[in-house]
Amino acid sequence: MNIFHPRTLVLSPEFSHLEEFMLTIPERFRNNEGTVIHKGRNELREFKINGIPIVVKSFRIPNIINRIAYGFLRQSKAQRSYIYAKMLLKNGIGTPAPIGYYTERKGFFFSLSYYACLKSECTHTYIDLIKSDYPNQEKILRAIARVTARIHELKWIHKDYSRGNILFKETSEGNIKLEIIDLNRIRFQKVNMKKGCKNFERLPGSPKTLRILANEYAKARGFNPDKCYEIILANRERQRN
Repeated sequence: MNIFHPRTLVLSPEFSHLEEFMLTIPERFRNNEGTVIHKGRNELREFKINGIPIVVKSFRIPNIINRIAYGFLRQSKAQRSYIYAKMLLKNGIGTPAPIGYYTERKGFFFSLSYYACLKSECTHTYIDLIKSDYPNQEKILRAIARVTARIHELKWIHKDYSRGNILFKETSEGNIKLEIIDLNRIRFQKVNMKKGCKNFERLPGSPKTLRILANEYAKARGFNPDKCYEIILANRERQRN
């Protein structure tokens, strides 16, 4: 390995057989392989390798300051995504199984970074839940609120807790399977009632929907449900203005 073009590959032990795939991810993106799921600031592509559906997130190249910082001083977004996925699963919180991450540095400058995980088995996102009178809507909303409370009790907070980052499906046994994604923006801090209830502000919904979230979340954490609901509404109004 050339010292001026170092590569870093970290793989979950159970996915060691995917090493060759991980090392060829940059080339696959350059060749437009896989199916584009999302293309914006970052890009998500789905691949099927030996019958295994894999989602890879390519993070955009950061600004010049962060290119130096990520090269030597800070964990990259891809690395954080991998570490935090492991962390959530260890604590019984759903997220797609992390495969690993791959990064490159050119000289002193951080360059490419990719995070790979299994494709989620969840069939819906939060936005599907509130588009109409979704079956078992209240049951699913309460499950989301309880998982959120669990995350906050662990002194973690997801700073991009939005409609596309909460996945769910109903199992054949009638249970709710939830998965949280886009984990690199998790932060570590004590989460009080104000911070916790405010964390719902980016989730759209009717007053009834938000009331359910506030009630279940407050119940799980021993907070005042009415006050939590007021905090959610106040912050949503502030966002509009």
